[in-house]
Amino acid sequence: MHFVEAKGILSAQNGMNLYRGCTHGCIYCDSRSKCYQFTHPFEDIEVKENAPRLLEKALRSRRKKCMIGTGAMCDPYMHCEEELGLTRRCLEIIDRYGFGVAVQTKSDRILRDLDLLKSINEKAKCVVQMTLTTYNENLCRILEPNVSTTAERVRALEIFRDNGIPTVVWLSPILPFINDTRENIEGILGCCVRAKVHGILCFGMGMTLRQGDREYYYAALDRHFPGLKERYRRRYGQAYEIPSDRNRELMELFYRICGEHGILCHVEDCFAYLHEFPERYEQLTLF
Repeated sequence: MHFVEAKGILSAQNGMNLYRGCTHGCIYCDSRSKCYQFTHPFEDIEVKENAPRLLEKALRSRRKKCMIGTGAMCDPYMHCEEELGLTRRCLEIIDRYGFGVAVQTKSDRILRDLDLLKSINEKAKCVVQMTLTTYNENLCRILEPNVSTTAERVRALEIFRDNGIPTVVWLSPILPFINDTRENIEGILGCCVRAKVHGILCFGMGMTLRQGDREYYYAALDRHFPGLKERYRRRYGQAYEIPSDRNRELMELFYRICGEHGILCHVEDCFAYLHEFPERYEQLTLF
């Protein structure tokens, strides 16, 4: 872990990444790709220690409230958050200035900040986004070795449900020949239905691979699924998009179950919901 002074914190789309790198060890992580130009080991977390100060300065000068996003490139609830509390400090600022927040994570550490997330949701809007990839707990420990298990994440979704905080699940990635099964997708969707998630983001049944990410993923295949790397090479070569051969069947299942339970399932609809700041609050701030 090392500390830096960032020049800015909010992107043009009002997203922020408080850390850079990750300690979750997911075997498929796209953020390892060389295109992101990491100049330090991926597990050596870069901490933007002045992020709260930059965020407060940015929000203080905003006349129009909006949703603030975090977690798109780096999980805000990694192990170091327990010690540093950088995410919590930023949530306190968002809460103080009356903005909304959309948080994306794979960790049930987010429950530590339930009080703040409830406060933000009562004043404006809070959406918790949780990634789910496999219904099988043993497989989860292989694919995502240093993060909360699927069962722990689902329990977090249920707690947010019980506290009136809407949730969106990222059903991604689905790894060909590993978790692209009907049983797995039905299992995950069943959890989503019981947790009454508002939406599920799915970009198709498959994954992406590019330089940096591909090498790390293939090394993991050699350790845990001997022979599967060669099957990938024969089937996909050096392709960036790696679709499952069962994509059509599984996407039909996905849309059917979401439709039956009133869950948002089209990518554009989910993103529109995540970015939409509640009109009722905007109107109240005028008076």
